[in-house]
Amino acid sequence: MPDLFGESEGQISVPGNSPLADRLRPTSLSDIIGQEHLTGPDGAIGRMVAAGKLSSMILWGPPGTGKTSIARLLADAVGMHYKPISAVFSGVADLKKAFAEAETMARTGKQTLLFVDEIHRFNRAQQDGFLPFVESGVVTLVGATTENPSFELNAALLSRTQVMVLHRLDDAALATLLKRAEDVEQRPLPVTDDARSALISSADGDGRFLLNQAETLFSIALDNPLDPPAMAALLQKRMPVYDKDREGHYNLISALHKSLRGSDPQAALYWMARTLVAGEEPLYVLRRLVRFASEDIGLADPNALVQCLAAKDAYEFLGSPEGELAIVQACLYLATAPKSNAAYMAQKSAWRLARDTGSLTPPAHILNAPTKLMKEIGYGKGYAYDHDADDGFSGANYWPEEVATTQLYQPKERGFERKIIERLRYWDDLRKSRSSDG
Repeated sequence: MPDLFGESEGQISVPGNSPLADRLRPTSLSDIIGQEHLTGPDGAIGRMVAAGKLSSMILWGPPGTGKTSIARLLADAVGMHYKPISAVFSGVADLKKAFAEAETMARTGKQTLLFVDEIHRFNRAQQDGFLPFVESGVVTLVGATTENPSFELNAALLSRTQVMVLHRLDDAALATLLKRAEDVEQRPLPVTDDARSALISSADGDGRFLLNQAETLFSIALDNPLDPPAMAALLQKRMPVYDKDREGHYNLISALHKSLRGSDPQAALYWMARTLVAGEEPLYVLRRLVRFASEDIGLADPNALVQCLAAKDAYEFLGSPEGELAIVQACLYLATAPKSNAAYMAQKSAWRLARDTGSLTPPAHILNAPTKLMKEIGYGKGYAYDHDADDGFSGANYWPEEVATTQLYQPKERGFERKIIERLRYWDDLRKSRSSDG
């Protein structure tokens, strides 16, 4: 029977009144839906099973994609003792008990598959505790996580495991899951074809959520099949998977930034909506838009930064939801503006040159000389006041003597920067002519 942390070794007899998801629990790897790239004959897991030898692995994928079922069926497929624990409920004492149990099983000639659900919830020290038991072969570790292992797991642990990426279940896989549910219930789902499609879409790739919704529909006595509005009024809405301090957060912001950079207002608006609908703070999105205005547009359209700051002021003044329209306006402005990273590259070049040249003194002619002594030692001597020139340009050198004139800012032939290029060329020509006259 199940222990404190999940299923014990071997298949479990599922009572007829168990939840639908339990009654549809796969009994072999071939029953796993949507992960054929791993469990099929040519997949990494399929090949391991065919060889009869498992490597330690991390199953990484969204919720409801079969991670727990794969681990359980792997143990059955190769005849290993299955020991599941959850990082949510387990501590050091539970880990020690699991390792001791695995060592006992090893003395009887049976290897242990240790399944650790939510493995990313163990801290770094706890993760290090797995290493000697994995290296010695006492356990074959199968960890499950919804978070990017590169961020959440120790490098030492990752180096001893293979990361298996599970896919979000597509519509075809979810439709197959619904058909299996109907076969178990021995009746069709009480919804119209349009509502069936809407139900699949609402699951957002989560098979467990879909089955829970289907179970609710099966439990209600209905005279007629539900259409989409009636079904939506009955069922709970699945909130998008989004955690503000984890990878999903950064993925959506990256998608927004790159869509803006690629001048695709439609995609940019979609990804921004995804972040806000999922619960992101509008001011965080605005901060990213302000950064984009300087990094990817700059002086190609100086109004881009003005638009973003105006959107911030409008949102703070109006609040949600009215103020969100100002954020949309800023997003569309950025996506359709001419792009230039010249200011961004100029900053990097200037910072690098400043670090490399240290504490060089500016040329004496552009130093202020508020005292008699400073004037006597040459401060301000020979300074040319640009407004005294007929064209408002002196052409003087403003660089330290030890540093050659360096072109840090290189504007692009786009938007307003075309005008800037014309100005720079005009001043360069004046410098050259005055240098040759001198």
